[in-house]
Amino acid sequence: MKRILVGVKRVIDFNVRVKVKPDGSGIVTDGVKLSLNPFDEIALEEALRIKERGGADEVVVATIGPADCQQQLRTALAMGADRALHVVHEGTIEPLAGARVLLKLIDKEQPFLVILGKQAIDDDNNQTGQMLAALWQRPQATFASKVELTDSTARVTREVDAGLETLEVDLPAVVTADLRLNEPRYVKLPDIMKAKKKPLESLPFADLGVSAAARVKMVRTEPPAQRQKGIMVKDTQELIAALRKRGALQ
Repeated sequence: MKRILVGVKRVIDFNVRVKVKPDGSGIVTDGVKLSLNPFDEIALEEALRIKERGGADEVVVATIGPADCQQQLRTALAMGADRALHVVHEGTIEPLAGARVLLKLIDKEQPFLVILGKQAIDDDNNQTGQMLAALWQRPQATFASKVELTDSTARVTREVDAGLETLEVDLPAVVTADLRLNEPRYVKLPDIMKAKKKPLESLPFADLGVSAAARVKMVRTEPPAQRQKGIMVKDTQELIAALRKRGALQ
């Protein structure tokens, strides 16, 4: 069976205004809306489109997180994924540990393609996809804005600083999705109801033989400095004078 594995992560919804805890130990998560990482939604949408074009037989979505992550997995199933894998773990997972967990799932599922979001909007690490490809010893194509598949290769257009770059990689491979790859579909109520009956398998993190030991210690979290209030100027001369006063002009 031709299978695509999509890795997703639960994050604070992008519409939420993030607040730092008073003691600087992290950000406030109590009572905050949590959603699928937007880049992972794009990755899932691309996998579903590949399947709808006949390029795959099954789309499996996977996440690592606490028990209530199943809500986000049900959203992914409502979008159209066939099955879900939930690696149950309380606490933070760093990118390397996440990549090692995904490698275990690859050994279990044997996908011909793994698609992830290029980064998660909570930590912005942009590391898991690259680490997974290295551990799996398979090609990678990151920051994809277009994906075209043949029986044995993936032709990926990727966004780089200088413009667009096109790579052709052998399958199996890892692809990470960029913002302009597609626009995820809207989930309808009937699809949400159908998703409740789709298979969702829970896997204890400890059974995978992967260490979750942290390599980076978060010392303190601080909000960004407040922006200075703007001023109105009457003409160009007053603008130049104001810029010189601030040291922006010599």
